[in-house]
Amino acid sequence: MAIFVIADLHLSLGAADKPMDVFEGWQGYLPKLERNWRTLIAPEDTVVLPGDISWAMSLEDTREDFAFLNALPGKKIILKGNHDYWWTTLNKMNRFLEVNGFDTLQILHNTAIQAEGVFLCGTRGWMSDVQGPEDEKILNREIGRLRMSLEAAGEGEKLAFLHYPPLYPGQMEGGLANLLKEFGVSRCFYGHLHGVSIRYAVQGEHDGVDYRLISADALKFCPYKIR
Repeated sequence: MAIFVIADLHLSLGAADKPMDVFEGWQGYLPKLERNWRTLIAPEDTVVLPGDISWAMSLEDTREDFAFLNALPGKKIILKGNHDYWWTTLNKMNRFLEVNGFDTLQILHNTAIQAEGVFLCGTRGWMSDVQGPEDEKILNREIGRLRMSLEAAGEGEKLAFLHYPPLYPGQMEGGLANLLKEFGVSRCFYGHLHGVSIRYAVQGEHDGVDYRLISADALKFCPYKIR
């Protein structure tokens, strides 16, 4: 049994008309993703999906995208991204998964999920280089949500997953990054960055935390094994 991670699938198999193939490097990405997934991942494995799962605008419209994910091997842990406009209350999402028989999908929100002897923690995050009071308000809310998730893990070993980068190039610290250090998190995985932005991602060890970008195109649409 193993843990994998990949963010930014940007699925649009249902009502959303947002084909990613129009972007450079994304041509034919869905068959490539499915082929890599089925080659690497077994039914007993866990796959963390840190945001931008579906372009759907409502929860009902995610049905085809979620059906695609549900049919793939492994248990999938879903976090929110900035384009997940379908995201709603945890109760509504859990009910939707149950009613539709999406039994391999689970939402990670304000808590921690145990898998393979570690705790999976995380939240969407926000831009760490805040531009004004509204951004600061959102960032502080996300810091609070990450704290709740990390606290829910207790004294167990924690892996952190964010959609937004917790640090940008040239930054020495940030609210989310400081929290990871406070809770002794040694590995953090994040998405959101695409195209030319990939080359500027903060990666590797920084202040005791190992950061890795795991957006789909950065990984060449191949889920990354982390444990």
